[in-house]
Amino acid sequence: MSTQTVLPIDRASLVELSKARQEPEWMTTLRGQALELAGTLELPTLEKTRIDRWNLASFGTYKAGAKLASLEELPASAKSLLQNDGQGHPDNLIVQKNSGVVYSSVSETLKQQGVVFTSLEEALQTHGELVQKYFMSVVGKDENRLTALHTALWSGGVFLYVPKNVQVEVPVQALFVTDDAEASFSPHVLIVAEQHASVTYVDNFVSEGSLNGLVQNGVVEVVVKPGAKVTFASVHNLDESITDLTYRRALVENDGSIEWIVGEMHYGNAMSDTTSILKGNGSTSDAKVICVGTGEQKLNVSTRAVHFGKSSDSQMITRAVMRDGATAIINGITKIEKGATKANGEQTEKVLMLSPKARGDANPILLIDEDDVTAGHAASVGQVNQEQVYYMMSRGVSREEAERLIIYGFLAPVVSQIPLEQIASQLQLLVERKLGQ
Repeated sequence: MSTQTVLPIDRASLVELSKARQEPEWMTTLRGQALELAGTLELPTLEKTRIDRWNLASFGTYKAGAKLASLEELPASAKSLLQNDGQGHPDNLIVQKNSGVVYSSVSETLKQQGVVFTSLEEALQTHGELVQKYFMSVVGKDENRLTALHTALWSGGVFLYVPKNVQVEVPVQALFVTDDAEASFSPHVLIVAEQHASVTYVDNFVSEGSLNGLVQNGVVEVVVKPGAKVTFASVHNLDESITDLTYRRALVENDGSIEWIVGEMHYGNAMSDTTSILKGNGSTSDAKVICVGTGEQKLNVSTRAVHFGKSSDSQMITRAVMRDGATAIINGITKIEKGATKANGEQTEKVLMLSPKARGDANPILLIDEDDVTAGHAASVGQVNQEQVYYMMSRGVSREEAERLIIYGFLAPVVSQIPLEQIASQLQLLVERKLGQ
């Protein structure tokens, strides 16, 4: 390497910390190996984004947090995101604050169905073989420096396991809160849905106060077995002082289905990569992504589907609204491998710029190695159509209201298709807040 990589912790301290947390030997070893890899690997190469110029030094240190006696101890901004069971008590909920999980609640119904919903740290003790089988199996520790550092430094996180044929009727929820600039904040979410199982998982990332350049380096892995269905919804709403880095990836087997709903409502620089690996025949992926850029933030948002299975299908819709001096690189990537006959991949990326200094770039990419397939893309970058504004103003609508309606019309193809009312309404509120409306 041309420059020396300065790691946030040395191997001896990392191993000592892992043993102090009573992690199994295989995890301690894996952490050490990953830290060594991080010293040799480069940062990921992103389309038109110099991530090496971002602040990527402040990973914080592990701090064991005190358990919450009550959810009332959470900040108001976090409490407002909790989904209640109808009696005002959130159920099937995990809360991580800074480095570790501080609250966990699972209904008796889920327990009786054999569903495991717990912190990943707890799962290491209670379901170690399952965790070992799937941890960093979808995202590789050796892909780049960020994935290696995540493998070495992750803390807290969620483990969700749904047994064969089990249908989880209500969404399970996780809340990740950070308010300490010195505490590490790199959760790992691991979801396994066995054959013909189904589940909806929702999480929110929120922060309190200025956190002095803290890096959130998170990974999500979803394993979808034959005939299973997973809906994964996530909204990130972190302070501008945080650099937000997230890899989300699903491995989908025969006739399995993954649905992604992602709201990138972050205020600082962010890299988001959401990928479906359609390994099985008849596997499907549907990704809906919204992002809003403000201030001087830089966003690099990629949505990707890799087709291996015959008759596999992927749909992607991304909408980005940019204002002030924000910059967005929006990538849609459909890769159809040789042998994936009858595969279908469709994608749309659109960027709406609200100010002369805002910048947006929509990059549709089709990589096709098989003849007997269908694939298509649509992409556009533009500003608010002034003719539409003038038309509405001529009908008595104010300029401000006209622009607001145009923005919501632009986002409607994504928001209107979100099956979770809570997420749809939450995204609408966050869009209004970020755009100062």
